[in-house]
Amino acid sequence: MKHIGILKAMKLCRDYEKMPEEKREKIRTKRLHDLVEYARKNSPYYRELYRDLPENYTLADLPETNKRTLMENWNDWVCDRELTLEDAERFMENKDNIGRKLHKKYLIFTTSGSTGNPLVCICDPTANNIMGGISAVRSYARSKDMKAFIRRGGKSIGVFADEGFYLGNSSIRSRLLQMPWKKKQLAVSSALYPLEKIVDQLNRFQPAMLGGYPSNLELLIEEAEQGRLKISPVIIMTGGEYLSDALRKRLSDTFHCYVQTSYSCTEGGTVACECRAQHFHINDDWLIVEPVDAAGHPVPDGVLSDRILLTNLYNYTQPFIRYEVTDRVIMHHERCACENPSPWIELEGRTDDVTSFTADGRDVRIAPLSLYAVLKEVHEIRRFQALVYPENRIELRMEEKEGTERMMAFAEAEERIRRYLETQGIHDVTITLSDDLPRQDARSGKYKHIVNMQ
Repeated sequence: MKHIGILKAMKLCRDYEKMPEEKREKIRTKRLHDLVEYARKNSPYYRELYRDLPENYTLADLPETNKRTLMENWNDWVCDRELTLEDAERFMENKDNIGRKLHKKYLIFTTSGSTGNPLVCICDPTANNIMGGISAVRSYARSKDMKAFIRRGGKSIGVFADEGFYLGNSSIRSRLLQMPWKKKQLAVSSALYPLEKIVDQLNRFQPAMLGGYPSNLELLIEEAEQGRLKISPVIIMTGGEYLSDALRKRLSDTFHCYVQTSYSCTEGGTVACECRAQHFHINDDWLIVEPVDAAGHPVPDGVLSDRILLTNLYNYTQPFIRYEVTDRVIMHHERCACENPSPWIELEGRTDDVTSFTADGRDVRIAPLSLYAVLKEVHEIRRFQALVYPENRIELRMEEKEGTERMMAFAEAEERIRRYLETQGIHDVTITLSDDLPRQDARSGKYKHIVNMQ
């Protein structure tokens, strides 16, 4: 793919929306074919995987890929033969590199590890510009909210975990490093801070747009109701977790503004944007979403899938082709009231739990992202699951990396959890190591990192 700048990316997105379906289909088919041929030529992993492809292959002929296999073959997977996972990991050891570019070219993002195994993702300038173009053209469900945001000076702040190479946090820091004069308009408040400090930051910043994970924003409702949080955003944008109708209404009623969300993942950026009818329209000019059952067979419209296969048509450096994502969706092709012709999905969503601890006789609620971000930095652990019980008890299920002493890994995790909870005023905590390994919920099949057992 030739280099695409941000303005070109925005134009391509706008032009696609106006095209008849026949032309849209030709564009999607060509982009898929070009990506597959580039991957076969430049990625040893895909060259081997596609060795027996028929000459006139279709999407269904392409084998599935998944996070664990790709990570095990990372150096052979990427198409830039000078990139290595070892270089990327060394780069990420320095947290000051968040938002900076590896080899002065590539941004690095890591997944949240919703299946228990985080992935290291590389994005070249074109991939980043296309993600930016989609966001600029399609992120607002209602044009009047965008206009109100601009009238208020375009000030936005997100409540994210700011110590990792996550998509939201890294993207914002990258923009601030490139445009430091934007610091009065664009900011991040760390989800790891005590709630009082987050509230203070928000009060001082006075955002027109408030963003973040639903479970973090939920904690701000009581702060606003009690008069401690005094902000008046014109729009709230959530992402990364399931936004329930009940929480959407509570946020809207509390902050007196429109609340919307999107469906994003590190491997594909913004996969689907929410319209005013609250349908997630797939950005199908750049991404292919296939709902499938557990065996990989296509699931018809109107039926809940077991997972999806995602194909990212714009990341040529690190191709994701028919890549397994464990979210469960219901696909729709019927016309939406908003007149967007792209297919739309209903999303079951990710469901880690808000937890509760006791400190000096008061209840302290902790968003799941905060505990997750702390444990993710224990690099000796491959997978983890924290179960939070009454009386400040935490049971940690974990799978240590090969060659790591199990009790040493647990000791590191325990120390990090204690240090973090102490910043929240929580000092009396019992943390034990479980004999069980992390596991999915037997009924839903979903994997939770943080589970509230109270």
